[in-house]
Amino acid sequence: MTYTKETMKGLYKIHNPKKYIGNPNNIVYRSSWELKFMKWCDSNPNILEWGSEELAIPYLSPKDNRVHRYFVDFYIKVKENSGDAKKYLIEIKPAKFVREPKIPKRKTKQFLNEVLTWGVNQAKWKYATEFCKDNGWEFMILTEKELGIKA
Repeated sequence: MTYTKETMKGLYKIHNPKKYIGNPNNIVYRSSWELKFMKWCDSNPNILEWGSEELAIPYLSPKDNRVHRYFVDFYIKVKENSGDAKKYLIEIKPAKFVREPKIPKRKTKQFLNEVLTWGVNQAKWKYATEFCKDNGWEFMILTEKELGIKA
């Protein structure tokens, strides 16, 4: 599925509510990619706990130089092959949004919006990475490639 403004949204019906941190009756997905990841978290026995947009990280936005809250797409606690548990924060994004926008010949309004979005995302990801480092967690951005989705 291609990532468009018309991307599907809805409430996820959980099958293993004991694994979910937060309100299991209000799990919102904002894309088919998030839905796919939710199903994987819910059914994978190595996912010990998970949450969707349950954790807010403060970040300084370059857009207005003010502090905002970044609700990371997912938190997961995974049982590693070693038997240890490791925590991750996961952002789901199309690959085209995890690369700096290319400078076109004409600087259109769309290009300026892409640059602004890129700057805000960079700030969010920087703060999420620092939060994870401080807590012994790991921050990851998953794209259609990691999710096995043909775009």
